[in-house]
Amino acid sequence: MSSLQLHPGDIELSAIEVGRDLLLLIGGGARHIGAASTAYMEEGNVKVSTSAVPHHKEHMVCESIAARVAAALDRTVTVVMGIHYDNLSKEGIVRVVEVVNLKVDQYLFGQNLKR
Repeated sequence: MSSLQLHPGDIELSAIEVGRDLLLLIGGGARHIGAASTAYMEEGNVKVSTSAVPHHKEHMVCESIAARVAAALDRTVTVVMGIHYDNLSKEGIVRVVEVVNLKVDQYLFGQNLKR
């Protein structure tokens, strides 16, 4: 992978409507598929299924985002995430997670305005 430095504006969230369902693509730096999580409502509870590529850490964030968005919008949501920056410190990883969560918050705020 190329030598990429963390730039928060580089992290993007794209939403694709798939019928009633929703696909969120979240990528940054050297984009790739690191994990995919699908969350859905079952008897009032959120259920999540996650698949992660070995040696990738995105599943830790991907799963919680899928569950949060599915609960907020009451629909099935799949999140596919791949973010890579070379040699990130622990603080850099925390910053990436903060930026991703901010992007999700902004998306959900926009969805609530449409209702």
